[in-house]
Amino acid sequence: MRLNENVLLLGKKVVLVPYTSEHVPRYHEWMKSEELQRLTASEPLTLEQEYSMQRSWRDDADKCTFIVLDAEKWWARPGTTEESCMAGDVNLFLTDSEDPSLGEIEVMIAEPSCRGKGFGTEAVLMMMSYGVTKLGLTKFEAKIGQGNEPSIRMFRKLHFEQVAVSSVFQEVTLRLTVTEHERQWLLEQTSHVEEKRYRDGLLESC
Repeated sequence: MRLNENVLLLGKKVVLVPYTSEHVPRYHEWMKSEELQRLTASEPLTLEQEYSMQRSWRDDADKCTFIVLDAEKWWARPGTTEESCMAGDVNLFLTDSEDPSLGEIEVMIAEPSCRGKGFGTEAVLMMMSYGVTKLGLTKFEAKIGQGNEPSIRMFRKLHFEQVAVSSVFQEVTLRLTVTEHERQWLLEQTSHVEEKRYRDGLLESC
């Protein structure tokens, strides 16, 4: 999505940056993992296919993608590459043509050392806030493999409720409707987040 290609979101634990070609080699290495392929229902791609996928995610109007960086690492040393700080990614898919207010959200904390630290929770909250305030979304869905209990628990803590189970795809669908009460809660949870301008790997104040 071109809308977020110059947007950087700065949280407490994570920094969200647009998915650029700089991030592809590390992402490609992650997706060689059979565990991640299973959890994300993904097929392994060649490096060239991964670059092509990155370009489509940047250009397609129905996909909003951020790479999740470890904020502590990112702040620690000037000149630290984003690739060395990568923890995972968070995505919104706006694929329901009959309901443009619905976004399917997914998060992947791929770096093992970054799991269990609340990175996924903050990344999802930041992405939901972005979806509500910038994309006009009022409903979110998450489709999660039945065996991925940590992810299911996380989304339930964020007020999502289970609405469907697919035995064919072995996944559960959870949904959150953003009422005015939920909107205020979400904005409170993300009140610390700063939006900066991101361009060519440089950070500039908005």
